[in-house]
Amino acid sequence: MDRGSERETPPSPGAGHAAEPAEPGRVPLAVVVVDREGLVSHWSRGARRLFGVPREEAVGRTALDLLPVSGALTEEHEPGPHADDGLGPDLGSSLDGGLSYPAAGRARLAAPGRERADVLWWAYPLVGPGPERLLVLAADAQGLRPGDGTFERIAPGFALHTDFPGAEDLARRLPEILPSMSVGESARIVGQILELGYPVLEFSQHDRVPVTPDWGVARRAERKARRERAARARAAGEPLPEDLRDEAEDLEYAAVRERLEFLNEVSGRIGTSLDLSRTILEVSRAVVPRFTDVAGTYLREQVVAGEGFPEGVPDTTTLWHRVAVEHTDEPGRWDDVVPVGEAMPFPAHTPFFQCMTSGEPVLVPRISEEMGHAIAAQFEKRDIRPLITGRSMLVVPLKARNVVLGFMILLRHPERPVFNDMDRVTGAELAARAGLVLDNARMYTFQENVAETLQDSMLPHIPPRMAGCDIATRYLPGTLLGRVGGDWFDAVKLHGGRTAFVVGDVMGHGLNSAAMMGQLRTAVQTMAGLDLPPAQLLRNLDDLAQRLGDTYLATCLYAVYDPIASELHLANAGHIPPVLVRAGDGRSELLDLPTGAPIGVGGVPFEAVRVRVEPGDRLVMCTDGLVEVRGEDIGVGLATLCESAAHPAASMDDACDTIIRSLNTRGGRKDDVALLMARLNGIAPDDVAEWRLARDAAEAGRARAVVREQLHDWDLAELAAPAELLVSELVTNAVRHAHARPVALRLVRGDTLLCEVDDDDHELPTLLSVGPLDDTGRGLRVVSTLAREWGTSRTGNGKTVWFELTLPRR
Repeated sequence: MDRGSERETPPSPGAGHAAEPAEPGRVPLAVVVVDREGLVSHWSRGARRLFGVPREEAVGRTALDLLPVSGALTEEHEPGPHADDGLGPDLGSSLDGGLSYPAAGRARLAAPGRERADVLWWAYPLVGPGPERLLVLAADAQGLRPGDGTFERIAPGFALHTDFPGAEDLARRLPEILPSMSVGESARIVGQILELGYPVLEFSQHDRVPVTPDWGVARRAERKARRERAARARAAGEPLPEDLRDEAEDLEYAAVRERLEFLNEVSGRIGTSLDLSRTILEVSRAVVPRFTDVAGTYLREQVVAGEGFPEGVPDTTTLWHRVAVEHTDEPGRWDDVVPVGEAMPFPAHTPFFQCMTSGEPVLVPRISEEMGHAIAAQFEKRDIRPLITGRSMLVVPLKARNVVLGFMILLRHPERPVFNDMDRVTGAELAARAGLVLDNARMYTFQENVAETLQDSMLPHIPPRMAGCDIATRYLPGTLLGRVGGDWFDAVKLHGGRTAFVVGDVMGHGLNSAAMMGQLRTAVQTMAGLDLPPAQLLRNLDDLAQRLGDTYLATCLYAVYDPIASELHLANAGHIPPVLVRAGDGRSELLDLPTGAPIGVGGVPFEAVRVRVEPGDRLVMCTDGLVEVRGEDIGVGLATLCESAAHPAASMDDACDTIIRSLNTRGGRKDDVALLMARLNGIAPDDVAEWRLARDAAEAGRARAVVREQLHDWDLAELAAPAELLVSELVTNAVRHAHARPVALRLVRGDTLLCEVDDDDHELPTLLSVGPLDDTGRGLRVVSTLAREWGTSRTGNGKTVWFELTLPRR
């Protein structure tokens, strides 16, 4: 432990007091480790200096023989300044095995070859699979001069470079051994220790440590005498002498100040995040072990779910979720009996019900066997009585805005003083602060859930396969600007086996952008269903944005894929270009499209281009949040997009994940990301059959015949009967309304059987209500009844009426 202490020359055993510390304000420590058999397993050089026993004589001996302080705390002994915490047993009882929590004290002892020494000691129980049971730190109190007012509390620490097994792990666990010490504070102390090369004491007027040794017999005796005088005065009904009144006031002031310091410290440790789970843990851990030994936190079911709940007082049907249990008992003792995550109501006779209905703390000085039995009755097949009987209990409500969100059950070990009225006030204030923090986290979680629900409702649920193509999508919310944004993607089914792909990005973030995105996406779906050409669709969308308001600005990329013609028809409104990955050689390229102005600018023409594709090519469309990083040229992101898109992948989902990993790990991304990838499989010529029909009513019979023959060739004879009937109805109507051009009939075999009938009449047929005596209007009624889907749309030369039938399972 003192490996670095060669910089000083340690005195020989019995040579007097320990050497002066290397720096003012720090005092060397004796470090002793006691195993589970009560034998010394480590004896530091500081221990040799303090107790006058060499290491080779100490290791393996009984600790009580080497640390003769158990009898030094005579009847004059009283617990240290933190006696209210119940941390004042003598070291001898600690070594006997009765210690289950940190303890500290002061003793006078006689070491061989030296005068009686005034020793401060600390003892920390060690829990774990190793043989070590107790860590004892001790220091010579001479020279500390506690009466000069320079410090009030002292914090022990020890060096990382030690020489007993497991000490490095102990040093890393300083915040656990000294529970009120933060990770940052422990790192600072360890850093100072490394400079000195041996364990030290630190003095502070402000830092709070879990246990502080008593300062001496003389002061204890004096305080004891004062208390006895005060007790005699009260018993005789006499007023307190002035000196005792001043001391009482000083003690009261010190107690109040300590409570305020504790509350201030707790306030600084909770509410560091708006994450509800993290806040729950912070609240529970803030009070253990300084204020209580066990803290169980219960919250309303709706609070845990991040939902709203009806106002009013809870009742016996209200479910309370146990969300955290912190304790100083041995690991696992509470886990099986009161597991985190369990939900339960509480009967009216329990102190928990009284607390949550009154909104006031409930104090139980000691849990009697009767009360322990009543509480344990709620836990089926689990006996909680050994955990709670005899302990002091304080139940405090977690309130915010006069609403009870939950409560905390605080329990102290029977060895510690019971909770008192001051603890009740402290607990109420603690719960009030914790309640506000929890309510803020709850409301944030609720708003996040609302935002996420809104975003999910606006994003489409696209099937992984559409006519002639496979599709995969990804959406990532902005990492710093909330979960709601204006990015969107979509895939719209068009007649003729075609599919429209769209990716857009509303400028800005938040609910306004999301609402605007929803309006534009709906408009695109509607206009795509009307089969508007890409450039005309963007023109109409731009007009709509200007009518909605001058704040509507968005970029949009619109592409129509024709799997039969193996062609993409694309138009761009200020969006980043798509990437096309060629199936033949795996080469990827950014498609060169006319950029166009963003939607909402107005007065700018849009142009469309046609691009030939081959079966297996992949189209990648995304928003700029994926490729744009602050401080970096967007060309770098586009190049990375092309490279990652060309990477071979086992599936479409894997290909999307590869792109996300390549671009999302560069750091600095703050914007939303929408990604759509389509593998353009095409439809083989053998799966398409077309005919031209004359404008003659007799052609309906010919249409039935060619459809029947084609379906037999395709091994779809079971669909012949309904297909013939529906084709006959559509061809009859087309022949009747056609003007000059022949009627076109087309069958397409894909995921479904698609049938289309074209004519040169621009009037779209509509589904009508048909009476029993009507001669017309029944054709579309038959189509609507028998077809899987059907629809109509205008074309450049007239209209198309189509239907689909489900293919039989093979």
